[in-house]
Amino acid sequence: MVAGYTHEELLLWAGIACYAAATVTQWSGALAGRDNPRSVLLWLSIGVVVFALAIAERWLRLDYGPFLTLYEILLSNLFSLGLIYTLLYRTVPAVRPGALVALPLLLFIGVWITTVSPAPSQLPATYDNPWLWVHVSIGKLFLGAALAAVGVAALLLLRSVPVFFRAITRSGEETLDQSVWRLMAAAFVFHSLMLIAGAVWAQDAWGRFWSWDPLETWAFITWLVLGITLHARVTYNLPHWLGWSMVSVVFVLAFLTFFGVPFVSHAPHKGIL
Repeated sequence: MVAGYTHEELLLWAGIACYAAATVTQWSGALAGRDNPRSVLLWLSIGVVVFALAIAERWLRLDYGPFLTLYEILLSNLFSLGLIYTLLYRTVPAVRPGALVALPLLLFIGVWITTVSPAPSQLPATYDNPWLWVHVSIGKLFLGAALAAVGVAALLLLRSVPVFFRAITRSGEETLDQSVWRLMAAAFVFHSLMLIAGAVWAQDAWGRFWSWDPLETWAFITWLVLGITLHARVTYNLPHWLGWSMVSVVFVLAFLTFFGVPFVSHAPHKGIL
């Protein structure tokens, strides 16, 4: 411990600081009219490693994974979303301009976790199941793809703002638009697989594949809206602004489903505060 802080808390704050540095670096570069992808990648990569260490510290101390309390779910997503976004930022250049929006969203989760109690809980017997890992891991891939997509989509919606417009003109609107829909198509695949894996887990854990509890219902609504969005994109000549707006709605639904519904319901999916 250092000055009253546990190692886990120090790692948490260090990770948040790294994500904040990546956000500031991205924005300062955009405002100055230059790109700093290496610096952004460096801060993101360090942040991902630090959050991994924070999770390992907690896991070793409590002897269960980070998927019970809101604090643990936020912590695990700071790692997983950071890792997925870092990989996409490095390998898909069209994603990088959208970091002006995506990184503040990631930082928001970092700020949020500082307001949540880190008190541990008790692992339910139903969580001792390999399908839980499959279900959760695929869900994180879905949310990571959706985060990258909404970053670019929101950037395009905000193109009337000079700093966003400069980011678009350097990359090309058509290239950015294509990246949005490719990411959303990947998100749809991951979401579909997440629902299937969740149904298998539910059968093992509670003896039923589906029961329309609040989390299952909202996850299905998110999947349905995402499917409608992709169908509309392929079938109809949607105005670009409408397509990007629909992508943003999908992300909002996904965010509320992942971080809101489990903690206000009383169904078996309910998170523990």
